[in-house]
Amino acid sequence: MSNALTPQNPVPVTLVPEKFANPLRQIQGVMAQPAVRRAGPMALMVGLIGAAGLAWSALSTPPQKTLFSGLPDSDKAAVTTALSAANIPSHIDDSAGTLTVNEEDFSKARLLLAGQGLPKAAPGGYAILDELPMGVSRAVEGERLRQARETELARSIQEIDAVAEARVHLAMPEASVFVRDNAAPSASVVVKLQGGRSLSDAQVQSIVNLVASSVPGLKPDAVTVVDQMGGLLTKSGDGPDSANDKRIEFQRRVEDKYRQQLIQLLTPLVGAGNFTAEVQADVNLDETSATRESYDKEGRLRAETGNWTGNMASGQAPGGIPGALSNTPPPASQLSTPQPATGNPGTPAAPPTAGGPAPDPAKQTDAFQRAYDLNKEVSVTRAAPGNIKRLSVAVLLRDPEKTKRTAMEIQQINDLVKSAVGFDQARNDNVTVISRKFADASADAGAAPKWYDNALVPMLARNLTALVIALLVLLLGVRPIAKALMKKREDATPAKDAAALADGAKGEGAALTDGSGEGGSAGIGPDGEQIAVQPPVSLDQIETSQSYEERIDAVRGFTRDNPARAALAVRDMLGADAKP
Repeated sequence: MSNALTPQNPVPVTLVPEKFANPLRQIQGVMAQPAVRRAGPMALMVGLIGAAGLAWSALSTPPQKTLFSGLPDSDKAAVTTALSAANIPSHIDDSAGTLTVNEEDFSKARLLLAGQGLPKAAPGGYAILDELPMGVSRAVEGERLRQARETELARSIQEIDAVAEARVHLAMPEASVFVRDNAAPSASVVVKLQGGRSLSDAQVQSIVNLVASSVPGLKPDAVTVVDQMGGLLTKSGDGPDSANDKRIEFQRRVEDKYRQQLIQLLTPLVGAGNFTAEVQADVNLDETSATRESYDKEGRLRAETGNWTGNMASGQAPGGIPGALSNTPPPASQLSTPQPATGNPGTPAAPPTAGGPAPDPAKQTDAFQRAYDLNKEVSVTRAAPGNIKRLSVAVLLRDPEKTKRTAMEIQQINDLVKSAVGFDQARNDNVTVISRKFADASADAGAAPKWYDNALVPMLARNLTALVIALLVLLLGVRPIAKALMKKREDATPAKDAAALADGAKGEGAALTDGSGEGGSAGIGPDGEQIAVQPPVSLDQIETSQSYEERIDAVRGFTRDNPARAALAVRDMLGADAKP
């Protein structure tokens, strides 16, 4: 019996691989092992299921968007608590220090946190001074005081609606006892504006004045304001660019004024949205000044100084006894030529004026100096800028739905527009009014959004895509492998049964018995199908086995069918080995 069970021609099996074997050949050898070949399909199926799960997790999770970055732990706890209370899922990335939410929940989360005042601002202002330890140096105390001022100024600037964040840097040199060594302080402000917002020139100037007024000795010219894009917001008031900006701003204000007048005039007449108006004003922004002097031709006597002299040789002195011969006739008169008033000898005197006083016969010469005012007049004229040189106005009216505007109606509106803007033909003003059909922009704006613009569509698309991928993996990968394994097992069992039946028929006379151990039998399964029972293995089959694996299978079958005989054979083998 022991000789029957012992293989006569054992097949050598190499248990230890070669030391310098080819790795590819080793892998092929490992894959060719029966255990690995039997477990390969199951491992492939598990891998496909894992790939499907990974695809599902990657596609079913919506894309994340960073809500905040660089928050302290206290703010992270407060923000996550608020989001959890509002059923908004959030995720904290420890490596990057960012807090993310789903892309469709980003706006909702920002509004929710803004309403609750989260995240809290860092402790700023003069609260920093409360944390100063005892006995710090004066330099450290000065730096902390400067930091407190900067923080307070930044918080004040953040109160402006268009400013999201602000940082202030103060350069305050040390005071010196020498006047010429004293340096003026300066400041720089970096502002981060809200999305789509900008600061006007008035707001920038307000920030400059706020910072300059908060630091002693700081002048507004020493304050620089920069936005988050690196754009310089402060501009010098003496440069050419500033003058051009002022001119453009003045022209814009003039055009806006006329445009508002047209809107107020045409809105009650044609209705809001039924017209559009544009104004182009050519404004004279040149500033001129003129000085004029004028004089009066006649003039006016202001002062006179001089003297005159007379000749007394020809005159007779009074004589005689007073009262005697008082009625004596005078001697014969003598005619004399009068002298000119200028006192120059040889110059003929001016003839006597009719009706004027008689010339003094005793006056011979005179010399006078006279000053006259010529009525000097000085006028200075200064023309302020802002005069309109030319005005162009264009008004487009919407035609009614079923009719058109008449020429008379358009002409009336044209006259109204001319009166509203102060039309002047002398300066070549131009006013144009036409009526046309408008494009249906209002209908497009008021139409309902498309179905693919809904926020639920991307989420449904991701989930459906992940589900389809998982189904494809199961149907095209796992199911064929499982069917192949089942078919292989079903095909292998009848083949072995047929081979065993054939060998039993040759050794035992091809007779089927029902459990005697010498042959096979046929039975009916639970589903009514006829199944073949494996026939018993005989000793001849073990001896005629060619390969090592077939002999092992035959021994297993013989042990299964004849357990008592197998036990006796093992006992005999052990007894034979124990004998000396």
